[in-house]
Amino acid sequence: MDGCSICPACFSAELLVSPQVLQFWEEKAKAYGPGLAGALFGGGWWFWVDACAASNTKVPFVQYLPGIIATLALIMINAIRRDELQEYDPFDEGVFCRSRIWLFISYMVSFAAVAGAVWVLLGHYALNPDVTNVWPGVAGLFQVTLILGSALLFFVARTPSAESNYGGYGAF
Repeated sequence: MDGCSICPACFSAELLVSPQVLQFWEEKAKAYGPGLAGALFGGGWWFWVDACAASNTKVPFVQYLPGIIATLALIMINAIRRDELQEYDPFDEGVFCRSRIWLFISYMVSFAAVAGAVWVLLGHYALNPDVTNVWPGVAGLFQVTLILGSALLFFVARTPSAESNYGGYGAF
């Protein structure tokens, strides 16, 4: 059956996204993607710094951990080259499997950061009747979300280059 949308082999992004958006992504993503990812990362930390500065009480260090873990997840996700995930070679001595396992662990760390931010929001701010300012909890959730969005955007937008001096990661 040609062009069916049921099986994964026939599924394509063109069914969900307009061709103009796909064309723009292919032309401009490599130029603007890393900058936009950096802006998302900076915006995430900006929310957290603003919440800590505007809080009338001292924010405990435990509440900093979801943002730090999300930053660690960003580094872990972007430590893998995309071509290691796309090309399967039966004689590659396990690089294909190691890369996929590392990416899976990176996503689990990302999920832990989101769970930690939700726990801080609910446990320390939203469900606590003594707290009047819930902004640090909300800002922590915004922080983690923006940092992980930055990690995924940077992973998709970066351009590996074989002729660079950076081990195949390329310059932007």
